[in-house]
Amino acid sequence: MRLALVEAGRAVRGGDVPVGAVVLSPDGTTVLAAGHNEREATGDPTAHAEVLALRRAAAALGEWRLTGCTLVVTLEPCTMCAGALVQSRVDRVVYGARDEKAGAAGSLWDVVRDRRLNHRPEVVEGVLADESARLLTDFFRTR
Repeated sequence: MRLALVEAGRAVRGGDVPVGAVVLSPDGTTVLAAGHNEREATGDPTAHAEVLALRRAAAALGEWRLTGCTLVVTLEPCTMCAGALVQSRVDRVVYGARDEKAGAAGSLWDVVRDRRLNHRPEVVEGVLADESARLLTDFFRTR
């Protein structure tokens, strides 16, 4: 999560909401890819930290299936990112701060654990939640 927090800091420097993500290999020790929000920097509405990290991890592995991998992200994934997590077949999602307004991994919705879908990753929430939330609070206070 500390690496994801570093990524979140990079988003702020680009004028984006401070969300960072990393994808860990199945052994849990190797970082396959990282990403931070780049919507403002790229003009791409899908340039969320999770989506970028998943794309980069798939490129690193040479395969879209990220079976066995873990995505670590500073903020609970939104519906778009939750859908991407299910589609990519990651085994585990670890997030910091809950997102009561748009969260789709247990707060507002629970897309990643919806029994109607063909894949349901394990969800671990609240890891370094205070640090993750503080980044967001500080960012929005300056807006």
